[in-house]
Amino acid sequence: MLTLSILPDTYAICRLDRDAVPLWAAANDFISITRTTDELSIVCCDRNVPDHATCDRGWRVFKVEGPLDLSLTGVLASLAGPLAEAQINLFVVSTYDTDYLLVKEANLMRAVDVLRQASHIVQP
Repeated sequence: MLTLSILPDTYAICRLDRDAVPLWAAANDFISITRTTDELSIVCCDRNVPDHATCDRGWRVFKVEGPLDLSLTGVLASLAGPLAEAQINLFVVSTYDTDYLLVKEANLMRAVDVLRQASHIVQP
């Protein structure tokens, strides 16, 4: 059983040129920046993203309350499995201490129900 909380804002998943992190991306408490040889992906508060940016908007974030030990296994599987069975797509961000699951805002309440039915605690 895991405890999750829901972050209050709506988020966007953006794809940018790999060479520049824009200032607008860092203007909130939760951001994720991943750079590869092909792209720069940024998850940040939806309201900060300019209209011209390539992004998918309208995501809500579940935070797995941690810190979680890096040796734990099955954490994501216990969350992603029930959501997949319910046909709820997700985007995952992992950090040293914990995991964050993003679901589309339209699926938020259904995701809460699914996670609770899977014996997880979801705090409002």
